Amino acid sequence: SRPLQTYYTRIARDCMKGFVALSSLSLLLIGAVALGIAIGAVSLSPFDSDPTNRYILTQIRLPRVLLAALVGGALALCGAVMQGLFRNPLADPYLLGIAGGATAGAALAITLHLDSSWGAVPLGAFLGAVVTVIIVYRLAQTRWAQLDNYALILSGVALAALFSAVTSFLLFYGGAAHDARRLIFWILGGLGGAQWLYVVGLLGTLAITGVVLVLFARDLNALSLGEEMAAHLGIEPRHLRKILLFAVTLLTAVAVAVSGTIGFVGLIVPHILRLLVGPDHRLLLPASALGGAVLLTLCDALARTVLAPAELPIGIITALLGAPFFLYLLRRRAQLGALL
Repeated sequence: SRPLQTYYTRIARDCMKGFVALSSLSLLLIGAVALGIAIGAVSLSPFDSDPTNRYILTQIRLPRVLLAALVGGALALCGAVMQGLFRNPLADPYLLGIAGGATAGAALAITLHLDSSWGAVPLGAFLGAVVTVIIVYRLAQTRWAQLDNYALILSGVALAALFSAVTSFLLFYGGAAHDARRLIFWILGGLGGAQWLYVVGLLGTLAITGVVLVLFARDLNALSLGEEMAAHLGIEPRHLRKILLFAVTLLTAVAVAVSGTIGFVGLIVPHILRLLVGPDHRLLLPASALGGAVLLTLCDALARTVLAPAELPIGIITALLGAPFFLYLLRRRAQLGALL
């Protein structure tokens, strides 16, 4: 029948659009990774036989570029989930105060001179992020063990401000100039300390949580229609929210622990790709992950070369690119609202 033919035609068209979008983003990511490996203070080639250059390639440049791609993909994926979960285009991975808690944990580790121990700063950042989210969850729970969205967001904002004050105090009061410089660089975001262990750890976390998030993409589509509609479709919004928030929290905490605070990636990338591929989270989530990986890989290459041999914190690059674009989006939404 004609309606059935139209239905299958629409499915085929959507599948083709998804294939083209993901294929294009994958090719862009391969090109961005190749560019990031090649350029820097020292120009490198995979076929270089010089022992020093080989060491720079395998132990410094390659893990850093791969970590940039993984961090960007993780933040953009979490941003797409948060925006769909809260039905709020301003939501991002740091909405629940995760970055503030992670920064305070890292600052405490540096101030106490625990950073001489292997992995102490990332571990402190991870524990700070997890503790923050646990507190936020407890504050947002109602007497019926449900989560209040408004209380969840406001608690995250309040705790982010509190931990920001703690970090500022530690920066002002404790530590030598070297510690302060390292802490400031970490707060602004940087991948200078990239190691293969960080790459493996974030890759494993992204693989596990990414599979979970993509498996719930259809449920996230239903939730975007409203909790009542989702319940009519057989979805339990409370349980879905807990699962998705746990996965996003874990992934964001690990990303922040290995890279510092890198803003706007999880906010801007889902916006752009939602315009390009549509609101269907089955396509939007993997597309956002690929798009975030491309963006942060290119930003890291720019951070390493724009002031070479000095290095610019990558958080400054993402803020310079993301803030004007986000203001443009806000202005455009305001103009559309006035027309409507």
